[in-house]
This record gives sequence, structure tokens and C-alpha cells, in this order.
Amino acid sequence: TLRSLWSQSRRPDKILVVDDGSSDDTGRIAAGMGAEVVRPGSNSGSKARAMNFGLRFVETEWLVTLDADTTLAPDALRHILGTAQEQNAGAACGLVLPQRIHTLWERARFIEYLLAFGLIKPVQDWYRCPMVVSGCFALYRTKMVKVVGGFPTETVGEDLDLTWRLYEAGASVKYVSRAICYPLEPPNLHFLHKQLTRWSHGFVQNVRLHRRRLLDVPMLRAFVLVATLDSLLAVFYMVLTPFLIATRGWRHLITLYLTDLLVMAIPVLWMGYRLKVLVQAVASLPSVFILRWLNVYYFWRAATLEWVLQRPLRVFVKGH
Repeated sequence: TLRSLWSQSRRPDKILVVDDGSSDDTGRIAAGMGAEVVRPGSNSGSKARAMNFGLRFVETEWLVTLDADTTLAPDALRHILGTAQEQNAGAACGLVLPQRIHTLWERARFIEYLLAFGLIKPVQDWYRCPMVVSGCFALYRTKMVKVVGGFPTETVGEDLDLTWRLYEAGASVKYVSRAICYPLEPPNLHFLHKQLTRWSHGFVQNVRLHRRRLLDVPMLRAFVLVATLDSLLAVFYMVLTPFLIATRGWRHLITLYLTDLLVMAIPVLWMGYRLKVLVQAVASLPSVFILRWLNVYYFWRAATLEWVLQRPLRVFVKGH
């Protein structure tokens, strides 16, 4: 991560590492590579609290937050900062691609990202309303983060929470497709479970927290509604359809999956071609169906726990 930052065509003015209670040589190694290392008195308990501790040491006009398992393409900072300055944005996010694409779960996330950042994110950006500034790599105007009170700690999805707070404060957000980052994605079901649990609960918690204020941001309200309706339809598509095929012999419903695969393949393969990963995209395409089943399960599990059983997730657990 630090090597990729120091290798940027637009080098950072300063790299600040928050050593949040690590028990290994993280701090020493980071300091030896030229980063300024700061340490809370004890483990802060969440990513947002750790970033708020680091925020007090930030004096530059712009700040970039980067997960410790993420690397950047050599010109990522130049592209994301240039676009944000030109558009007078309060925040900006880049294109996300898995750093490793080996296991079934990494391949599934790879396809999910190609679809999201090749089709969904550009549509949201066209309406000037990306739904979330991805937490693994984000650019913020420092004063805007401080205006909204820093990185929110009320939910386990601080990136979504902060994005919506910025909209409520009147700031704009940009998606910059040329600014590419490479996080490590969960290589197995154990880590994927942790990640999807946090993401699902974070979304549900933010909908509840911001439900009244979402009315003031029409396009954001529309995107949230679409995401929720998609989860409703997915219950039929991903759960009831296979059941009907197996028990009633309604094999004609298989055409739903074939049609979906074709529609999804168009933006995915285009992005694969554009990013020079077409062969990997073709080989990985079918794996996304497994992840979609899991997405449906974890969303409705989180919705039930948060809204019905009143058992919110409060402990922040990093997926990897």
C-alpha cells in the first residue's frame, strides 16, 4: 500500500498511518517507509474511530482514505484529485478491482465490480449522485468531512453514512473511472461472511438513520429505492425460481437466467476489454450467480435482525 502511494505520478504531500492497536511491526515498518505513524491510546474499536483519530493530524485541503489492504494504479491520485478540483466536488471515488482473482469468491466479486463500476456507477454519476464513496479508496475535501462531524460512528457502514451526510450538507460527489484501486477481496467463505454481514447491516442501518433526510435528495432516494426493490425481486429470482424449476418442472424459467446472464455480460465484457482483463472476465462470469444468492440472503438476514428483531450489529469486524 505504501509503495503504491510513493509511486504515484502525483505524490501525496504526506502519508499518515493510524496504527490502531496492532500487535505486530505495522507501525515500525510504516515509519521506516516514510509514513507518519500515529497511535490511539488503545484500539478504537472501528475504522471510523481510527480515521477520526487520524483526522486531527490532517491540515491539507484534500485527504485520501485508503484501506491497508489496498494498492493504487500509478496515476490514481492524479486522476481523482484533478477531477474533484475541476468539478468543485466535496468527495470522489474511483474504480475498484480485486487485487487477486484466483478463488471462486474473488472471481465473483471481480464480476460484481465490473458490472457496478462499468454500468451502475456511471449512471449514478450521470445523475450526479453516486450512492456511496467506496471506503477502500476515497478522496474528500477536508473541510467538508469536518463540517459533517468527521467520519460517522453511528453505523458499521461509515463510507455510506458519510456519503449521504455530504449530500445532506449540499456537497457533490464524483465517480472517476480512471482512478483505479486494487483491494484484497475475501478469498474464502469465512471472510466473505464477515464482509457481507458488515455491508448488509451497514446499508440497512443507514436507510433507517437517513430515511427522513433522503427525501431531500431525490436521485439518492431513487437509487436506494431501486436497490431495495432489487432485493425484493431477487427473492423470487434467486430463490423461488430454482424451487419451481425443481418441483414443478417449469424449465422455461431457465430462460430468465440465460437472459440475465446475457444482459449482464454486455457491460461486464466491455469493461473487461477496456481494462485488458477480458479473458478473466469471460472465465469468471458464471461465478457471480453464487455471490448474488449470498447477497440476497445477507440483505434479508440483516433487515430481519435490524428492523424486526431489533438486534443491530454494533461490533465492527473487518472482513480480511
